[in-house]
Amino acid sequence: MTTKRNTPWTADKVGSQQGRRVVITGANSGIGWEAALELARNGAEIVLPARTQAKAEDAIARIRRIVPQAKLIPEILDLADLSSVRAFAGRYVERFPGASLDLLINNAGVMGLPTRELTVDGFERQFGTNYLGPFALTALLLPSIKPQHGSRVVTVSSSASKWGKIDFSNLQGERVYKPMLQAYGQSKLADSVFALELQRRLTAIGSPILSTAAHPGYALTNLQTSGPGDSSGLVLRMLSAILKPIASQDSAHGALPTLFAAVAPEATPGGYYGPDRFSEMKGHPVAVPIAKAAKDVAVAKRLWEESERLTGVSFGVLSAVG
Repeated sequence: MTTKRNTPWTADKVGSQQGRRVVITGANSGIGWEAALELARNGAEIVLPARTQAKAEDAIARIRRIVPQAKLIPEILDLADLSSVRAFAGRYVERFPGASLDLLINNAGVMGLPTRELTVDGFERQFGTNYLGPFALTALLLPSIKPQHGSRVVTVSSSASKWGKIDFSNLQGERVYKPMLQAYGQSKLADSVFALELQRRLTAIGSPILSTAAHPGYALTNLQTSGPGDSSGLVLRMLSAILKPIASQDSAHGALPTLFAAVAPEATPGGYYGPDRFSEMKGHPVAVPIAKAAKDVAVAKRLWEESERLTGVSFGVLSAVG
């Protein structure tokens, strides 16, 4: 069951973010853009990467129409391309050397691609974009995150993680590919596994940095524009048509769990946050149960090691404590 709150947590509780630097992936649209808007409204400096410079600049222009004084930096990042991840991290470190980052929000993702596609690195696109790209980005930026209370890594998962299974014999959908129940569910479960394992390793070295996670519920964003093409996807689309009028919420409300995980003083190490109504599909952010499979420590250790092998990116000292 979800944890109820006496007073709903809303965007006006974000509080001052003056002096804080934030990286948000996927902030050119949807819940990422809404999260960037609220953080900018409260004074944060935001590095806003998108797959193209034009998309990043368009997102910034839309924020500045609402918050003219917003401190925003456009960047280019394609999480489906590890060379792009490395290049972005390199540019960040060069521009902001040392411990310079307060908050990393791994938000960008793709959902329900009808047919199996591969990234330039040969990964199944949902697993590569939703999980391996953010894994590598976090590893590369972790040395830049300030080792102090208030610093956080937020990983945006999905309620679909409850369907997922980490199948090490089929991580890339090479044997079986089902857009939602297998590929998307596995990628978002991997995000949840990662968020918990990152916190375990941070705790083991005494780091004050928090790893938290969130899911937006049934938020209406452009993530749903590419629907799954198998029979399970047809059922999901039919259910969506029925549930949409009563159980969905807009992107602004869908961003609230992410914002809670990112800034709320009540957020806890390894905490997971989602909406409080309609089976976590809409409402205000509260602590919600994470998928049982996400808590398997043996799976987490193996997935971490496999992810470092696949991406060629290491977490350094954190890898040694696994």
